[in-house]
Amino acid sequence: MLRIVIFLILLLMASAYALWKGGGPERMMATILLGMLVVDQLVHLLIPAQFASVDTAHLALDLIAALLTFMLAMTAHRFWPMVAAVLQTLPLLAHFSRLADVGMHPIAYLTMQVAASWLLPPLLAAATWRHQTRLRRSGSDQSWQPSSLQSHLPRVFR
Repeated sequence: MLRIVIFLILLLMASAYALWKGGGPERMMATILLGMLVVDQLVHLLIPAQFASVDTAHLALDLIAALLTFMLAMTAHRFWPMVAAVLQTLPLLAHFSRLADVGMHPIAYLTMQVAASWLLPPLLAAATWRHQTRLRRSGSDQSWQPSSLQSHLPRVFR
């Protein structure tokens, strides 16, 4: 239980920092992470977590998070979203491993699902700090690739 509280504190602090001081990609990632947190809590209220078989609710949540983060990585003018996309893809490997090996121990399945998520808050905090460093050094920091649909994003993500 303590590890969950520690993770939530790290996630909320990194997300708040990104929403306050980050550029568009940092704010977008914070929104993705906070959205995952809210949906995950709703899933736990409605559907009990199951690790003895494939957890389809978390498979769907992890798939959506991986797709959103991959889209962020393809449009952001930053390197770190590619790392975040890989970290968001790792839980999918847990689900597919569970499908392939039904004899997998439930603790191994749980660990594979959540371990990579511990790296996302420090990555987001470091990305936000780097954004602030670039702003101080040059006065600007391009957030999005020139070919991305930047004009269609809400102002908060530009």
